[in-house]
Amino acid sequence: MKQRFAYVTALFIAAGSASTMMSGCASGGAPGQGMIPGGQALNIQRAAGEAGQSQMPAGDRQETARLRTELAFNYFQRGQLSIALEEISSALRADPNYATAYNVLGLVNMDLGENVKAEEAFRRALAIAPQDSDALNNFGWFLCQTKREREGIDRFLLALKNPLYPTPEKPYLNAGICSQRIGNEAAAEEYYRKAFALDPMNAGAMMRLGDMYFRRNDFEKARFYIDRVNKNYEPSAESLWLALRIERKAGDRLAEASFAAQLRRRYPNSPELQLLQQGRFE
Repeated sequence: MKQRFAYVTALFIAAGSASTMMSGCASGGAPGQGMIPGGQALNIQRAAGEAGQSQMPAGDRQETARLRTELAFNYFQRGQLSIALEEISSALRADPNYATAYNVLGLVNMDLGENVKAEEAFRRALAIAPQDSDALNNFGWFLCQTKREREGIDRFLLALKNPLYPTPEKPYLNAGICSQRIGNEAAAEEYYRKAFALDPMNAGAMMRLGDMYFRRNDFEKARFYIDRVNKNYEPSAESLWLALRIERKAGDRLAEASFAAQLRRRYPNSPELQLLQQGRFE
């Protein structure tokens, strides 16, 4: 999965989604201000032209910065990163103190592997708006991706201090992922369960809880979460593979065979099918 869609969740998650950044990017979509639909956003591009920006009233400059930043995020999601950078530059020419533009700039540079520039952008966003939960969440994910998991978790917890943050399940999910990376399974489970409690349709949290309980041989709990994923979403190769392994370990050969058949039919070229064919179930 492309990194720009992993904030979500991650990966998922989401771990990415169309409205992620404007209402809290790094782990999945959420309602909030929302993004302008792609076609409409492209139509705005010319209307938000730069002619005479320096002479615009402050309110007009801020609106131009907002529109340009939304355009940048649309291009970012499409993978058109050079155009996204151009739009961010236009946004910051209109309003050099628009924190959201720096937040998007951090995401784009992160996707480009420009970690020094990404960190500078996230820190600039937070210098302007230190309590911005979206920026804290995204910077936390950046820190986790650059092997500073504990610092990242601290940023997620700061993001969660905002009682008006509309999507707290995202920093909880991200905190769980980062906690697992440093071997803190107990904390990871707690964070995943909180993400699931806030959003019972959160596929990232359900997949990770299912896998966690599978590895503990708690098949009832593992089935509960993976069944919710496969029944509420189009099953992925990963979710079918986890369900198959749960049933194999639990001794239900009929269910195992059913998931194996689905994996062969839906994902004949997947790495998961290769593992099945090689008999590598662990």
